[in-house]
Amino acid sequence: MANKEKIMYVCDNCGQESAKWIGKCPACGQWNTFKEIKVADTRKQVTTTSAAASAGHQLRQNKVLRLKDISSHDDPRIDMHDAELNRVLGGGLVPGSIVLLGGEPGIGKSTLSLQTMLQLTDKKVLYVSGEESAHQLKMRAERLAVSGFPADDNFLLLCENSLEAIFDHIKEVQPEVVVVDSIQTISTEDVESSAGSIAQVRECASALLRFAKTSGVPVILIGHITKEGTLAGPKILEHIVDTVIQFEGDQHYMYRILRSIKNRFGSTSELGIYEMQQTGLRQVSNPSELLLTEDHDGLSGVAISSAIEGVRPFLVETQALVSSAAYGTPQRSATGFDQRRLNMLLAVLEKRVGFKLMQKDVFLNIAGGLRVTDMAMDLSVIAAVLSSNVDTPIEEGWCMAGEVGLSGEVRPVARIEQRISEAEKLGFQHIIIPKYNLSGLNRKKFNIELVPVRKVEEALRALFG
Repeated sequence: MANKEKIMYVCDNCGQESAKWIGKCPACGQWNTFKEIKVADTRKQVTTTSAAASAGHQLRQNKVLRLKDISSHDDPRIDMHDAELNRVLGGGLVPGSIVLLGGEPGIGKSTLSLQTMLQLTDKKVLYVSGEESAHQLKMRAERLAVSGFPADDNFLLLCENSLEAIFDHIKEVQPEVVVVDSIQTISTEDVESSAGSIAQVRECASALLRFAKTSGVPVILIGHITKEGTLAGPKILEHIVDTVIQFEGDQHYMYRILRSIKNRFGSTSELGIYEMQQTGLRQVSNPSELLLTEDHDGLSGVAISSAIEGVRPFLVETQALVSSAAYGTPQRSATGFDQRRLNMLLAVLEKRVGFKLMQKDVFLNIAGGLRVTDMAMDLSVIAAVLSSNVDTPIEEGWCMAGEVGLSGEVRPVARIEQRISEAEKLGFQHIIIPKYNLSGLNRKKFNIELVPVRKVEEALRALFG
């Protein structure tokens, strides 16, 4: 007797399951997110699990343990030979972990993974590609010009889309690191839907997770993102992996940022910066020197801010242009900065400081194509806008850091010593900081003049007299 196919509806935002279609998800509150999937036959459900288990080196037997009997020592991490990637991962790749790398098409995900794996000469790597042929990957590897290709056959390449075939090859070659590019192109025979669907992505990722945990082999998954900027596929994909890192950047600029969104083995406040070149991605150890223009002396509308992204301080150039509104309705445009926060800062300038910007167009740009979310950028945004409005340049050697409140007060910011040290290292003579940050700060160890302010008017008076 033929078994009836079972239909289920799954929310692609949070993974909530339902026996019937619902307009609004009761778990996350999103509308029109339920997608129809076909549930695999119960007789086939163990196929993928057994394939993942049989592909392991030596399966670990699970048993009940007392907490006091469990050893607390950490497994040695795998050095990726990339300081930026090691920093974002929390010190290296943890054995048995599963990492999800996401990013927009063409941003450099495959370039980063291939370049890193080619440098990992002390481990046997299996690179599974479901999107490109072996010839294309060979041409890309030659273009990357990585010094010294693995001579001991440690880098293995597999162009395959079937999950069962991938596990067969894993069992045969016994790799120490597995890379899957990308998870949306892999499909299993247990699910009767096309590759990239919610059911396929969920089942394939779960099988790879079981393989990683039972064998101790780390798995790196590369995933696509949607036009909204979220990872394609079900939300459960982000829940089951150990680490989610996202590769960001504007395709028209050379800089790329690697952010950690979720990390079970490290901090999510770390940040990695790369520069895209013809020969691949170059690590940027000192981003401040690249984000500052060579010469902005005599130019109005330019202010330098000491910002922190993650735990890394760097100096950012803020550019502003204020002009009369040509069509009656003033424009507000911000690139690399939150536009709603820009509107709030303009309202503070008009209400608390007395500068009329109601009939002016205001354009704001963060140089270098970066998107900065640090609240300490507020002071430099206001200074750049005012500098462009009165067409008076800010003197060279001035830097600033401070959050601006709705009352026009300059609020304290975190890690003030790191900000001051970064400005001093790059040769700045003066830095404007919130007055509240002076408490507990040893001013004698800095060779840069600290200018403490309580209100926006005091900062503008120090800059423009």
